[in-house]
Amino acid sequence: MHPLVKHIRKDLAQAGDPEKARKMQAYMRTDQKFYGVQAPVRRKLFKAAAKKFDMASRKEYRQVIFELWKGDSREEMYQALETAEYYSQYRDEKSWSIYEALVFSASHWDTLDWIAGKLINPLVRSGRHLEDHLIAWSKSDNFWIRRASLLAHLHHRDKTNTQLLGNTILKLAHEKEFFIRKAIGWILRDYSYANPQWVKDFVDRHQAVLSGLSRREALKHINRG
Repeated sequence: MHPLVKHIRKDLAQAGDPEKARKMQAYMRTDQKFYGVQAPVRRKLFKAAAKKFDMASRKEYRQVIFELWKGDSREEMYQALETAEYYSQYRDEKSWSIYEALVFSASHWDTLDWIAGKLINPLVRSGRHLEDHLIAWSKSDNFWIRRASLLAHLHHRDKTNTQLLGNTILKLAHEKEFFIRKAIGWILRDYSYANPQWVKDFVDRHQAVLSGLSRREALKHINRG
């Protein structure tokens, strides 16, 4: 086990609060173990731990991420993603296989959205050939992976590939899964900050296939304005 992983697990155990753990577990509707360490404390612990250990190679970066990701507690999974974000020197296309493996094994919105929204989307924005992966993800049997194919477009703003985004939305719009419908609305709302007219026109043209949830979410910023 990597020494950084040992240190993080020790810190989580010491900072844990059983009452908070029960509440966090109930909120996430999971049987997975929680230490009961909330985000502000967790981030503070991680930064303090990271300062004590060098990350000498991408191999080591991968090792720490997956040792934490495969841990028993939800906070260890969060610390895996903290690790992935923190060491920015490795947050490039060479780490795509790491992030894709995380997407493929994420089992809820709290981790999936973090991976797609913070690790995947910057790489797609700067490397458009990676969009081939998103097309493949949109065809997955796993709806979390399909959700990632949408959320990978977050924060692209004026660089958004509207053709791919539109095609992906229309491919998934028939689904009744809440997290797909919510993601469609979310990504449209996010793009509306850059191009409200495109979003309005898209929703108008396709309102017959978009769910009410997706339409409401998509137009929130536009209607507020």
